[in-house]
Amino acid sequence: MSELKQTPLYPEYAKSGGKTVDFGGWELPVQFSGIKHEHQSTRTKAGLFDVSHMGEILVEGPDSESFLQRVVTNDVSRLTPKRAQYTFMCYADGGTADDFIIYMLETDRYLLVVNAANTEKDYDWLTKQKEAGENISIKNVSADYVQLALQGPVAETVLQKLTDSDLSQIKPFRFENPVPFPAISAEAIVSRTGYTGEDGFEIYVDAAKGRDLWNLILEAGEEYGVEPVGLGARDTLRFEANLPLYGQELSETISPVEAGMKFAVKVKKEKEFIGKEALKKQIVDGPARKLAGIEMLDKGIPRTGYTVLDDADKEIGFVTTGTQSPTLEKNIGLVLVESDYTQPGTELYIQVRKRKLKAVVVETPFYKREK
Repeated sequence: MSELKQTPLYPEYAKSGGKTVDFGGWELPVQFSGIKHEHQSTRTKAGLFDVSHMGEILVEGPDSESFLQRVVTNDVSRLTPKRAQYTFMCYADGGTADDFIIYMLETDRYLLVVNAANTEKDYDWLTKQKEAGENISIKNVSADYVQLALQGPVAETVLQKLTDSDLSQIKPFRFENPVPFPAISAEAIVSRTGYTGEDGFEIYVDAAKGRDLWNLILEAGEEYGVEPVGLGARDTLRFEANLPLYGQELSETISPVEAGMKFAVKVKKEKEFIGKEALKKQIVDGPARKLAGIEMLDKGIPRTGYTVLDDADKEIGFVTTGTQSPTLEKNIGLVLVESDYTQPGTELYIQVRKRKLKAVVVETPFYKREK
C-alpha cells in the first residue's frame, strides 16, 4: 500500500489534537476538538483550515486566455488581474472533469486551484488539450504552495492584525497579491473566497512559510476564539451552503447543469468549448434529472448513495450527500432525482436499509449567512 501524502502542516496537527484519516491519498485531519463544535465555531467566530492538499496549476503565455476559453465552461475573457472565477472543466458529453477557481494573476497568467484528487488527471487533461502552435505553458505548481482558509465572521478582523494591506478592499471573488505578513517575512495571495458559506479568505503562501503562517493566525485569533477545523466540519459547512463536492454532487456522469450550477456555464460565449453542445441541450431542454434539497420527515439520516423512491416505490434517483445539520439540527440531504420530483413540497422516500423513510423537497441552500 502506498504511503499517504502529507501537507507541510502535518506536524502541526497533533499540537491541536488533530485526528487524521486517509482522504484521497492524503493524511488529513478529520477533526480537532469535534466536528459539531468546529462547525459552530466557524459559523459564529472563525475556523482555520489546512487545504494545502488542493492542486495548483499555472497556465501562462500569450495564448493562455484562448486556451482556457476552449477547455472551461465559464467566460474567462471577463477576468481582469486580481479577479477570480468559479468554473467547470467538462467532457464532450457534459460530464464534469472538475470544478475549480481560476485566479488571473496578471495578463496571460492564470492560477487554477483544482480538487486534490483530480490534480494529476486535470494536469494531464489540460496538457492533452494544448494544440500545435499554441504559445502556452502548463505547470503543476502544487508543491510550491501551502493553502490556508480562514472562514467565519471574525476572519477579516483576525487576518487584518497581521498585515498592513487593507483587506476590507478585497471583495468576493477578488484577491490581492502580494499581501505582506511582516512577522514571518512572507507574502501571500489573499482571496475573498471559501467553501463554508461564511465570509473569509483563502491564502496561498510559499510552502516553506506555511507552518509559520498557520501558527501566526492561530495566535492572532486566540482572543476571538479561532480554532483549527478539520475535514468533517468542512464537509457539513459546505453542504449546508449547497456548495458541491466533486465525486458526490459533480462527477464524470453528473453535469454542472444537473447539479444546478449553470451560472458558471456560459453557452453564449463566442469561443467553442468542450462539452458546450451537450450542456446547451440540457439548458434549453431542461435536464432529465436535477439536484434537490430534502428534509427528512421520518426519523433517519439520508446517507450518500441511498436510493430515492417515489410513493409507488419507483426508483427515481439517489442521495449525493446527507447528514444531520449542526446549524439547523435537522436531518437533511441533497438528492439527484428525476426533474419532475424536484419542486419544493414534493414528498419522496429514502431507502434506509430495510426501511422506507419519508422526506420532503425543500429550498436550497439550507443555510445562508446574514450579510
